[in-house]
Amino acid sequence: MNTGKNIILTGDRPTGRLHLGHYVGSLKRRVELQNSGKFDAINILIADDQALTDNADNPAKIRDNMIQVALDYLSVGIDPNKSTICVQSALPALHALTFYYMNLVTTARLSRNPTVKAEIQMRGFADEGLPAGFFSYPVSQAADITAFDANVVPVGEDQLPMIEQTREIVEKFNKIYGDTLVLPKAMIPENETQRRLPGVDGKAKMSKSLGNCIYLSDDSKTVKKQVNGKMFTDPTHLRIEDPGHTEGNVVFTYLDAFCTDAHFAEFLPEYANLDELKAHYRRGGLGDGTCKKFLINVLESELAPIRAARANWEADIDAVYDILREGTEKAVETTNATLARVRKAMRINYFDDRSIVKEWEALLKAAKQ
Repeated sequence: MNTGKNIILTGDRPTGRLHLGHYVGSLKRRVELQNSGKFDAINILIADDQALTDNADNPAKIRDNMIQVALDYLSVGIDPNKSTICVQSALPALHALTFYYMNLVTTARLSRNPTVKAEIQMRGFADEGLPAGFFSYPVSQAADITAFDANVVPVGEDQLPMIEQTREIVEKFNKIYGDTLVLPKAMIPENETQRRLPGVDGKAKMSKSLGNCIYLSDDSKTVKKQVNGKMFTDPTHLRIEDPGHTEGNVVFTYLDAFCTDAHFAEFLPEYANLDELKAHYRRGGLGDGTCKKFLINVLESELAPIRAARANWEADIDAVYDILREGTEKAVETTNATLARVRKAMRINYFDDRSIVKEWEALLKAAKQ
């Protein structure tokens, strides 16, 4: 099905504050897309249902982080006048669609999903302890995407299997019931570094438990501490005069993701751009301290306006609450319309069309002949 519109669906699980990995991987891009004028609708889902699939024993964690995620959205520039911010659990249509789609997916197919396999391993679920909701959350994601008629889904590379699974569900549904659902496509970050920003310690993934994150809400002192105290550089670069490696050096990975030529003009004018800084580091004569100081200035220039905006929103939580409520009410209308279309296609909209009475009468009459 093609609606003729460009519609985005994206979102996050509210399991904690959002960090720089979220920012460069998705949040900053969402603001750019929001302000591009190229999309008919941008929907941002706070996926609290999916967060509960591995936090069912601690719903307070999800509830408490709802406000953190909402504040992070608003402070980076998500505009509720241009984007619809909504809460997953308050959209009943998503639950119904998830159930219908469950019947189109086998457990064998779900078990082959590499993203699910990786998430299961990361969380240490034993086979006997794997929650059914967590195992099937790709189906829930398919419900989210299709409910909004989204044809564009910005994701990281690790989420591509989830989009592929959604496409399979859409294609199967349309084949069985007719052209009803929109086939989505993934949009991944153009900058390779932005696709998966490592933790400050060089670990592949930022994690609260590892303490290797820089959060959008961190103050200047914390940012400086994380960079100076924990950020991995080049272990072979023991003296300033030693040649250094920029590949695998987390300081330069972060500079790749964040710095611009304008940052050099402001904070390190002896270099014109990052290529010049890298060249000096590789040939020797440039200390890690200089590079880290520059990175701290770069990060501060990015985070300072976000902090200021967050402080303003924190002073008016009632307004944030109303933004979530109003966005969710709008999303209820959108997703209910999709659910109605799905039920009509499946011909289980029994009370929307009384013609089914004539079908029943004909069926009973034929059975008596």
